Amino acid sequence: MPSFKIDLSSAVVFVATAPMPKLVNQKTGERAIDRETGAGLSTVGLLVSDEGEGNLWQVTIPETGFPEGLAPGTPVKVVGLKARDWENEFNGQKRHGISFRAVAITSAV
Repeated sequence: MPSFKIDLSSAVVFVATAPMPKLVNQKTGERAIDRETGAGLSTVGLLVSDEGEGNLWQVTIPETGFPEGLAPGTPVKVVGLKARDWENEFNGQKRHGISFRAVAITSAV
């Protein structure tokens, strides 16, 4: 599926939830891995405010793409943000949404 670049140049972005390891399997604790680099993946909640509207996005980033101690409330810059739509079926129920992926997140301070 194609992905689309997201321009955040006019947005204000804050960390909403600290990065947590992204798991492939909740039961076993198996961590998701970036296929290209082999780096472990994490998910961070970002509050994105632009043009009078605020949204909470869960963004996947490689563990090498964010600084230690990234805490809620920290203003950040997002590098290489892309969005991709997805759809799957689980137990006979169709689900769909948009996933966000970034190359890196850096402190804006």
